[in-house]
Amino acid sequence: MNNRQQLKKKIDNQVKRIKKAEHDDRPNLPSIGTLGLVMVLPVIAGVYLGHWLDDMVEGYSTHWTLSLLFAGLVIGIFNVYFLIKD
Repeated sequence: MNNRQQLKKKIDNQVKRIKKAEHDDRPNLPSIGTLGLVMVLPVIAGVYLGHWLDDMVEGYSTHWTLSLLFAGLVIGIFNVYFLIKD
């Protein structure tokens, strides 16, 4: 085989892989990572904000922390739903 034929064969193989990947329905790793991030970030933000608000109140309180943890969880679930929906 000469160089031109080898190059054509490599390009054909890459085109086949790209077409196969376009029709493959499995989620790829970056999209799974994005889903995790979209789910976890609102939860973490809610916990930190709730903890900060609870520190402002005298005595031991977890009212804001638990409330904003739940709110972050709900927001994270909606984020994942809307990201997957498209």
